[in-house]
Amino acid sequence: MVEMLDRPEQEMVLVVDDTPDNLQLISELLIDRYRVKVASNGAKALRIAQASPAPDLILLDIMMPEMDGYEVCRQLKADPQTRDIPVIFLTAKSEVAAEQLGFDLGAADYITKPISPPILLARVRAQLQLKAATDYLRDKSEYLELEVKRRTRDIQKLQDVTIEAMASLALMRDNPRSRHLQRIERYMRCLATALARQQPALSAELDAERIAQLGRSAMLHVLGRLTLPDRVLLSHGEPEEADLRLLQEGVTAARDALERAERKLGGNAGFLSDAKDIVYGQHERWDGKGFPQGLHGEQIPLSARLMALIVHFEELTCPHPYLPRISPAQAVAQISAASATRFDPMVVLAFVEATPQFIRIAESLADDAAAVGVELQRLEDSLAESIELTLPSAP
Repeated sequence: MVEMLDRPEQEMVLVVDDTPDNLQLISELLIDRYRVKVASNGAKALRIAQASPAPDLILLDIMMPEMDGYEVCRQLKADPQTRDIPVIFLTAKSEVAAEQLGFDLGAADYITKPISPPILLARVRAQLQLKAATDYLRDKSEYLELEVKRRTRDIQKLQDVTIEAMASLALMRDNPRSRHLQRIERYMRCLATALARQQPALSAELDAERIAQLGRSAMLHVLGRLTLPDRVLLSHGEPEEADLRLLQEGVTAARDALERAERKLGGNAGFLSDAKDIVYGQHERWDGKGFPQGLHGEQIPLSARLMALIVHFEELTCPHPYLPRISPAQAVAQISAASATRFDPMVVLAFVEATPQFIRIAESLADDAAAVGVELQRLEDSLAESIELTLPSAP
C-alpha cells in the first residue's frame, strides 16, 4: 500500500503516440508540471505502465501501427496492476462512435486533435486530482480492512487463550496429565465436519468458522466437574439419586457462570454461547431420558448432541483404572446401537463415517502411563477417604 505522504511531489504522466512531433509537443506542455515518460508504440507503453513506479496518468493516441490505442486500453484495464491508471485518449478520431468505444473500454476522458493546451492541462489536472482522491480512499479502505483483520485475530487469540485457561483449570480437577481436551477438540471438529458433509441443510450453519468455534468451545465441557467430589467424578455407571443431583448442580453452576460472562460481553459471545449449550446439554438424551431438563430430539442444541456422542466415545476408548477400555470397533457398535435412544441418529451416521479419523486422533493423542497413573492414584485416594469416613467410632 502506498501512503499519500509517500507519493512523489510530481505525478508521472505517460504519453503514447507513434508520431515523434506529437510526443515532443505534449511533453513540452507537461514537463514544467509533471514527470513525463514517452512511448512510441503500444507494447512499450504496456511495459512502462507495468513497471515501478507506475504512471499516474496515460495520454494515449488511438491510431498506431501493430497495436492501436483501443487495444492498449483494453489490456491496461484487464490487468489488476494497471487497471486503476486513468487513460485520456488524444486522437484525431472525432466520430461519436469512436469516442463512445473509448469510454466503453474504460477511458476517463477523450480529447480530439488539434489539441488546445489549456484544455489539455485542465483535464490532465482534473484526472490527477480525482486519482489522488480515489487512491487515498482506497488506501484508507485497505488500511481499515487490514486493521479489522488484525483486531479480529487479536480477539480470536484472546478467546482461545481464555477457553484454554478455563478448560485447563477445570482439567486440574480431573487429570492434568491427560490429553483429553486436545482429543475432544479434534473429535468435535471431525464430527461436525462429517455432519456438514452428510447433511447439506446444515452446511451453512456448520461452516468452517463455526466448526472451529465448536472445537474450541467443546474444551469447556469439563466446567461442570469443578464442583464434583472425587467419589462422583471417578465413579462409573448410573449415578444414584444424590449423585445425580450433584451432577445437575454442577452443570447448572457452569452454565450460570458462562451466562454471566456472556452478559458482560453484551450477549454476543458466540463462543460462550456454544460452550454454555455444551456444558448444560451434553447429558441430555435423544429419547428425553437425560438431565438436567429432560429435553428430547432436536430440542437439544446441536452442539450438545455432538458433545454427548464424543464424550461417550472418549469414555469407552480411553484407559481408566475403573473401567476396561474397549476397541474402537466395539465402541462404534455400542454407539450405533444407541442411535435414536441415547444419540441423535443423524449424528451417529456422521460418526460412523468419521470413525477412521476418530481412531487416528485417539491413537496420536493417547494418554501415557503417567496420566493413567494420576487417575489411578486419585481413585485410590477417593476410596481411602470413603473408607475412613465410614469406619465405626472406637468404643
